[in-house]
Amino acid sequence: MRARSAVSVWPVLALLGLWLVFAAAIPARAQPVDTSELDGLFAQLRQAPDAPTAKNLENRIWVIWLTPEDPDLAKRMDQVLIARRRMNLPIALGILNGVVHDFPTYAEGWNQRATVFYLLHDFPHALADIDKVLEFEPRHFGALSGRALIHLALNQRGLALRDISAALALHPFLAEKALFPELLDDITHI
Repeated sequence: MRARSAVSVWPVLALLGLWLVFAAAIPARAQPVDTSELDGLFAQLRQAPDAPTAKNLENRIWVIWLTPEDPDLAKRMDQVLIARRRMNLPIALGILNGVVHDFPTYAEGWNQRATVFYLLHDFPHALADIDKVLEFEPRHFGALSGRALIHLALNQRGLALRDISAALALHPFLAEKALFPELLDDITHI
């Protein structure tokens, strides 16, 4: 059995920072979401042979998630990503409050707001928003891995393992897996 070290906050922040840079670089565009394309990408992602292939598929999924059909929603999401990139979290939160009110079935609106709540260390609101994300997009590996990070921060390792395992079933090469040494063992008991 390997010795397991406590999870440092720095790798978590580094992973979140990389995700923020990537997500902020993707403009939300007004075009329809092709669910058949998304279904195909998820099927390929589950079977990805290696991390680079999985990362490419992940990026394509994020583009679809961040591409709302409605022009007003697309404009607001662009504003959110700009505000987040600048770490102007109160502005991003204000816009996202309007997004989830006006577009309550848009899963990525809830996910982006959950991310802002996470960055503000408002874990109860982040968890509530993640529940909404998963109601509309149960395959949202970002929401599942985000919930795992929250559970880690709250010292709820069993719940974190449950969520990261669910995320890894969708995306076997998630970077957050590195925060769970027990998942690198041959046999994991959750």
